[in-house]
Amino acid sequence: MLEDDETAKIAIKHAMKALRRRHLIEEGAHAPAFIALSRPLASQGSEWKEKAENLERELQQCYKAQARLSEQLVVEVAEARSSKTLLQERDFSIKVLQNEVTLAREECSRLKESLEEKIKALDLMINENGSLKERLEEATVRARNAEAENKILIDRWMLQKMQDAERLNEANAMYEDMMDRLKTSSIEQLAWQQVDGVVRQSEADENIVGSTIPSLCKHKVHAHEGGCGSIIFQYSSGMLISGGQDQTIKMWDTTTGTLSGNLYGCLGSVLDLAVTHDSKSVIAASSSNNLFVWDMGSGRVRHTLTGHTNKVCAVDASKLSSRYVVSAAYDRTIKVWDLQKGYCSNTIISHSNCNALCFSSDGQTICSGHVDGNLRLWDIQTGKLLSEVAAHSNAVTSICPSLSGVIVLTSGRDNLHNLFDMRTLEVCSTFKADGNRVASNWSRSCISSDDNYVAAGSTDGSVYVWSRSRADVVGTLKGHTSPVLSCSWSGLGRPVASAEKNGTICIWI
Repeated sequence: MLEDDETAKIAIKHAMKALRRRHLIEEGAHAPAFIALSRPLASQGSEWKEKAENLERELQQCYKAQARLSEQLVVEVAEARSSKTLLQERDFSIKVLQNEVTLAREECSRLKESLEEKIKALDLMINENGSLKERLEEATVRARNAEAENKILIDRWMLQKMQDAERLNEANAMYEDMMDRLKTSSIEQLAWQQVDGVVRQSEADENIVGSTIPSLCKHKVHAHEGGCGSIIFQYSSGMLISGGQDQTIKMWDTTTGTLSGNLYGCLGSVLDLAVTHDSKSVIAASSSNNLFVWDMGSGRVRHTLTGHTNKVCAVDASKLSSRYVVSAAYDRTIKVWDLQKGYCSNTIISHSNCNALCFSSDGQTICSGHVDGNLRLWDIQTGKLLSEVAAHSNAVTSICPSLSGVIVLTSGRDNLHNLFDMRTLEVCSTFKADGNRVASNWSRSCISSDDNYVAAGSTDGSVYVWSRSRADVVGTLKGHTSPVLSCSWSGLGRPVASAEKNGTICIWI
């Protein structure tokens, strides 16, 4: 009990102390009021009035400040809302980008794994390619050796076949000779057969007319699509025959410049043309390895001569008979064809490809111009080489015999045009010009019917005309827009025709 009383006393003391402190605080707080109450009421009234006015002004300022703060609060609330919306959108964008980054990382890891696999595969392929390359080189060496051996075997086989063909041709010739003798009823008939060539040659010499220097383009026609590389005049006629890349043969009236007819059936580009002596047949050398023979009267294909193994680039018909035709191809062979029987009667093998050829005036010799620049004479019966001369320093592109048969004009890639005496194979004249450039390996030049003029085309689109007597250029014909590939002089002395690479033909008078 004593302890409880003591505790109560201590608590009462603390409570009394707290009441005293509170009383002192309240006295300090109410001190201004006591002082003010102790003052006179009149003086306190003026002070209160002034304080009231000040407080009213402060209250008004507070109201104004509160209005501004309210407006600012509204603006800031709107901005806060928009910022919150923007923040939400950006949070969403961040989540989307995080997802995309996650996917990109996963894709990157997959691509990295795929790249490593492909690198390993590439290394493996490189190793395999190296081994395959070594095997290819070995196979290439073996193939080259086999090709060389095959070429040797083919040459031997071709030579054997040619020998067999020669023996067969000799047997056929003997058989035909015996049959002709059996059918011959009199010595007079034999005599007429022997002098037939001489009579025809004398008739040709009598029909030779003088030529004039061309200077004017009378007609200009677009003859063939893709180009025209071969033109030829019909014997003793003004009709021009042309062949081109469009696989057609066309006949032109040079007097009017109009198309007279078409010959169809060629299966390749026409590289050269020939007309038989009787002007009844046209022969075309084709890039399809064949020759095509048309009948001029009906316009139908009479023969398709097969036997060459490469493109046929040159053809000519005998000047004495309409029976025999000779051709050359890029298989290094020259073939003699019998049009009455429609097959090859003789094959000649040359060491160099032949670009151009022609019959001699007696019909017993073939004159050929080759890629190696040589001019060669062959016996038509035996196929033996009779003579050979270096005609040009580069490939021979053209051979054009004169109507008299005494001389032959050759052109070459050395841009020279030579006249050879067929009896001695000696050069009679050489023609050249600074601007004259032979356009291709099959560019054809020509000589006039009286042997006095020479015409040749050039890469600049001009046709150059030389005088044989003056040995100089007497005319330069300008009318083409592309290289001139072929020239032909009518046996009537005029006109002259020229064909260019884009298929246009010009008729000059």
